[in-house]
Amino acid sequence: MFEKWFSSKSASTAKSVDNKEKKAGQKQHSGRGKQKPSSRRGTSDGHSKGRKGAKRASTPSSTHQPYNAHTQANQAQQARLATHAEWGPDDYQVPALKDHLRFKDLELHPSILHAIHQLNYQYCTPIQAKTLPATLLGKDAVGKAQTGTGKTAAFLITAIQYILNNPIKEAYSSEPRVLALAPTRELAMQIAKDAEELSQFTELNIVTIMGGADYEKQKVRLQRERVDILVATPGRLIDFMQQQVVFLDHVEILVIDEADRMLDMGFMPDVRRIVRATPPTERRQTLFFSATFSHEILMLTERWLQDPIRVEIEPEQVAADVIEQSFYWVSEHQKAQVTGNILNQEDYERVIIFANRRDVCRKLHENLKRQGCQNVLLSGEIHQSKRIKTLDRFKRGDCKVMVATDVAGRGIHIDGVSLVINYELPDEPEDYVHRIGRTGRAGHSGKSISLVDENGGFSMPPLRKYLGHDIPLAPLPAEYEVN
Repeated sequence: MFEKWFSSKSASTAKSVDNKEKKAGQKQHSGRGKQKPSSRRGTSDGHSKGRKGAKRASTPSSTHQPYNAHTQANQAQQARLATHAEWGPDDYQVPALKDHLRFKDLELHPSILHAIHQLNYQYCTPIQAKTLPATLLGKDAVGKAQTGTGKTAAFLITAIQYILNNPIKEAYSSEPRVLALAPTRELAMQIAKDAEELSQFTELNIVTIMGGADYEKQKVRLQRERVDILVATPGRLIDFMQQQVVFLDHVEILVIDEADRMLDMGFMPDVRRIVRATPPTERRQTLFFSATFSHEILMLTERWLQDPIRVEIEPEQVAADVIEQSFYWVSEHQKAQVTGNILNQEDYERVIIFANRRDVCRKLHENLKRQGCQNVLLSGEIHQSKRIKTLDRFKRGDCKVMVATDVAGRGIHIDGVSLVINYELPDEPEDYVHRIGRTGRAGHSGKSISLVDENGGFSMPPLRKYLGHDIPLAPLPAEYEVN
């Protein structure tokens, strides 16, 4: 379970500090008009009544325009809406199973239920079953969960349901109703893709802003379109905030995903500034997810959430139960050849090979090519446009093997990954779970092979401790050995 929560004195101190920060952060909105207090919490059904009757910001300028929702609809969207008009909840039949919560039991909006039916989802994953009944009623949530648990769908379903059930008469560009923060471009892109799929039978507009992508195109979208859900990386969002291209004082739901990764990457000062620009905790719903909970992460949950539900999905549930895991002793100079031998043994649907450093990935990428194994490379040194094309090739199955650093370790949902190879064990035990979580997603079975050399042996004790069970190290099977 969660680490021991702090004393009331500690929490009180944290709240006091945050209030001072909040006042400082609100200065940037002076002159834009005051927002009428919202009833985001405490209504009879757990939701506010949206912006109905609320005092809007100052008179729209050329960069802050009223938005007509119908201008967003294109032919493909209209075709989907026509399909939805012919669909009914009775078309989505799911048998009841003991200890399984069906999506149709959650009283979801028909448009969401239709999308879930289209995506062939039937039962909630554990984190969805534990969070959705509360978050759909407006409760804040803190979730400790790894990649592959279905947490993205949990917070997106909550957000989309809220927007559909609480329409507003007048919408402005540059003012998102939902803000989802992600530490990496890849994760932001994946969240946006999932949001598009879950809202495919609605007219909701999802906008993604992130570094490494066309700055002007993102700016134009923010200035000219209604923004229902904004998915953002912290750096690019701060940039647009400074230019007054986006305003966060009407955010109704704030999602912070992979909070521990943001802390590791040094983004927390930016995230604090972003949170200060949103309404106070009592006037927004906050959904906070992290794979680990350090002292600092726990302090942030005390500041930014109000009486949240707390859900934890243990790493054993993600890793050990559904993934066949093998650990083999291999000398460092033989690892590249052994990797090639593993790939030649079976016709895997898709394989991801993880290494810790860019230079190691690059060398392995080239070595495998010389062995006749076509593969693609994904690391931080690859330009964003090429990374997108690389992921697309891998997702389509044009290339079945991808060599990657941990940039692809979290948040990237790629169907059909049948094998994960740890060319090197990660420095942090938590990253092992995130890596192998690329296979065996959301309850499906998968396979992982870890190649342990002399240096990797030092990572075994902390990994055993983290997983809570023994990890047997086996000699290399004959079929994988180097001749």
